[in-house]
Amino acid sequence: MRVRFASLALLFFAVLTIHSSCGQAQNDPWKPNQLMQPAALAGMIDANAKDLPLIVCIGPGALIKGSVDAGPAGNSGNLDKLKAMLEKENRSRSIVIYCGCCPFERCPNIRPAFNLLNSMHFTNHKLLNLSTSLKADWLDKGYPKQH
Repeated sequence: MRVRFASLALLFFAVLTIHSSCGQAQNDPWKPNQLMQPAALAGMIDANAKDLPLIVCIGPGALIKGSVDAGPAGNSGNLDKLKAMLEKENRSRSIVIYCGCCPFERCPNIRPAFNLLNSMHFTNHKLLNLSTSLKADWLDKGYPKQH
């Protein structure tokens, strides 16, 4: 009886976990093809690509080489700063935003910033896929950083 109850409890939690993670993905303002892999951006930076996107940090510090700092986008003042920074940009400009303060599901900055880009009708914007953190997904891999 105990084994059966434990098995049912485990099944319940597994289903709950899958359901909650699926629900999160449905609420995200980006599509899967709007996630840029860190290795791809690092390769562009290392190659000094002439078509390098505008790289904007919307978190607590611009650590990626060549990025500009808009400040944490969870703060309305910083979101306004980001909007002012982007107003003069061509709506087809390639833009990559990143935070990396914490895992995506808890990040207070990525959704407001991505929603802003959507509302401003940008057509070529991506979120850097730092799904764990900037440290784990960028710095620990030795990708280019600010000096």
